[in-house]
Amino acid sequence: MFFKKLRKDIAAAKRNDPAARSSLEIWLTYSGVRALIWHRRAAVLYRMHLKLLARMASQWAKFRTGIEIHPAAKIAAGVFIDHGAGVVIGETAEVEEGVVIYQGVTLGGTGKERGKRHPTVKRNAVIACGAKVLGGFTVGEGARIGAGAVVLKEVPPYATVVGVPGRVVRIRGERTQDLLPEREDPLLKEVCALRERVFALEEQLNDLCARTDGRTGGESEDL
Repeated sequence: MFFKKLRKDIAAAKRNDPAARSSLEIWLTYSGVRALIWHRRAAVLYRMHLKLLARMASQWAKFRTGIEIHPAAKIAAGVFIDHGAGVVIGETAEVEEGVVIYQGVTLGGTGKERGKRHPTVKRNAVIACGAKVLGGFTVGEGARIGAGAVVLKEVPPYATVVGVPGRVVRIRGERTQDLLPEREDPLLKEVCALRERVFALEEQLNDLCARTDGRTGGESEDL
């Protein structure tokens, strides 16, 4: 079983990394593959209720690879973590086969709530560099999370999400009418409203100054 999962991990690396040259090179030098090997060992210890040893194994893997995976996280064979420096995967996270995770990604929670507090990432999703997926929701099959996005709510299958906070901009490569309102920038709307208010106040001030000047001129002529 261990070697079957390892073969799937190596195949995923070959499929997703054009720089991959041989299975031996991937096994010996790819930090994402090494992190998954250590994670599976730690997961066995965790299921045996040897939780301290499991955490020690996961921290050793973090020291060696720069990738931190909680021993209780469920990661299928055939997941590819590219480069991997700074990747963090939380306790209740679930990652299915075919998922690609780039460096700096966090699959985390949003607070101290209990239960399912980390995301489930479905098959063949891609999470780009530096993206933060926070909460106990589902990232749908084939979804793509853009670099640096902060995702706080469920992502439909085959959707593309970008921005902070993350918003869906495409589904299956096409823009849809019901997603257009999500493109509105509330900060820009507020700035426009403030600008209109400033214009209105300037007009009122000009009228007030004109009336004041008119009264002052009339009093001068009487004198």
